Amino acid sequence: MRSLPRNLKNWSGVVAVLLLAQGIVACFVPRGPALTDSSEAVDWALHVVTALIFFHIAWTSSGRERIFWSLQTACWWMLLVTNTLWTYYGLVLHQEAPGLFVGDILLFLAGVPMFAGLMLRPHRQSAYAPFGFVDLTLLVLWWLSLYLFFVTPWQYIIPDEVVYGPNYNFILLAEDMVAVVLLIFLWRDSSGRWKRFYGSFLGAQTLIAAAAYLANHAIDAKGYFPGSWYDVLIDAAVSWFALTALLGSGLTSETHGQEDSQPPAGQRTTIVAMFAVLSIPALAAWAVLRSTVPPEVTRFRVLVALLTITVMGCLIFVKQRGLGKELARANRILHEASLTDPLTGCRNRRYFDSTIEADISHVLRCFSDGRDQNRRDLIFYLIDADLFKEVNDKFGHGAGDRVLLEMVRRISSAIRLSDVLVRWGGDEFLVVSRYTDRMEADTLATRLLTAISSREFIVAEDGPSVHQTCSVGWAAFPWLVTKPEAFSCAEVLALADRALYEAKQSGRNRAVGMRTSGKMVTEPSTSAVSSKKV
Repeated sequence: MRSLPRNLKNWSGVVAVLLLAQGIVACFVPRGPALTDSSEAVDWALHVVTALIFFHIAWTSSGRERIFWSLQTACWWMLLVTNTLWTYYGLVLHQEAPGLFVGDILLFLAGVPMFAGLMLRPHRQSAYAPFGFVDLTLLVLWWLSLYLFFVTPWQYIIPDEVVYGPNYNFILLAEDMVAVVLLIFLWRDSSGRWKRFYGSFLGAQTLIAAAAYLANHAIDAKGYFPGSWYDVLIDAAVSWFALTALLGSGLTSETHGQEDSQPPAGQRTTIVAMFAVLSIPALAAWAVLRSTVPPEVTRFRVLVALLTITVMGCLIFVKQRGLGKELARANRILHEASLTDPLTGCRNRRYFDSTIEADISHVLRCFSDGRDQNRRDLIFYLIDADLFKEVNDKFGHGAGDRVLLEMVRRISSAIRLSDVLVRWGGDEFLVVSRYTDRMEADTLATRLLTAISSREFIVAEDGPSVHQTCSVGWAAFPWLVTKPEAFSCAEVLALADRALYEAKQSGRNRAVGMRTSGKMVTEPSTSAVSSKKV
């Protein structure tokens, strides 16, 4: 075992002393009240120490590992409650626990949180499956229904210790075998310290399964007594579990460079849960067809199956409803991501293509209906950063990205909420100004120029800054007011692109607007507007 902190070494020492004490009691104390009392006391103390070890590790863990250790702790505290009931019969009442023991169901259900923790695969770093708690609840319900189906009828409906014992032993052995198979899979799936941990866990589980099987059969054959070697074997397995917990203290999830080729843990849990749901009707049919079973037992089993499948159906409905909402939310997120530029966070061309037809239709309706002529135009502003390649060449693409992000922030502050900012490509942006007047289009163009050039751009944290300007070309839709449908949106965008080209050619850091009456140039230094016929 790896080097342990002092407090954990103390725990391991206590476990070793208690196991040695149980062996000495079994060897040297004759059968009788003294053997029963001493054996029960040592056994109870060992369960207490083991439960406290698991609790301590769970308390000092974090994240995914804390969930795993908390579930294992729940398992051992359930076992401690069962053991306390046994100890009560032995030490307080001075009698053996009855064959139809009320605590047997806790002994059986203790495996459920253990399975839940193992099915999380704590050695793997993976996301928790949405609504995985529903699948785990289905498995818990199924596991409980098996106990109610096979064991409970012979304990409460028609009490029969002769039939109860084999049924209980069978269901408990099945639980132990499932645990062994699951641990073999986890052992093969892990490496390093996790592989050693799962190997030790597997050894402890195999030993306690064998010891419990032998002890239960000895109880049925009236060959068991407290303090016998069956108790030594069981306590050896409990001690092994305690040492396994100490071995796993401080383990963290492994990081794998490649994707896991196997189905996710959540998907496997769902598959097992669906198998569990489908098995209930088969069990009900089997119960009805068995003619050798008393009618009272058959009715009870059918009732258990009906109640179980009803509750399972409700849980599946809750899960499917939740998954439907999750799917709708994921689709909305994916749709939004497909319409958004990943670097700048503004809209992309796909968004423009998906929404422009609605904007065009609205504008055309406004012109056809003869609405207010001052606020019915659609203005396209193409904005291109001046000499942006020099920023990338001198400071690197990271600095260029920071400049683009700041440009988006400044452009966004200059436009209205009803306007749309689109990353048109590279360092070029498009502003779609809705519900506006073409006679005032130069005002927004001037604001855009001023917003970009008013302050220097920081290209690195605590680093240099650069003065950045832009050129703007704009055009209004519809191009012809008297014939709104004469020119398409693409043709007006081409005119805006031509205006942007002219702004670049005429010296940059300026805006050129194209409209039927002429060409308008806005100089940022004076905000003066000059025009001439085109």
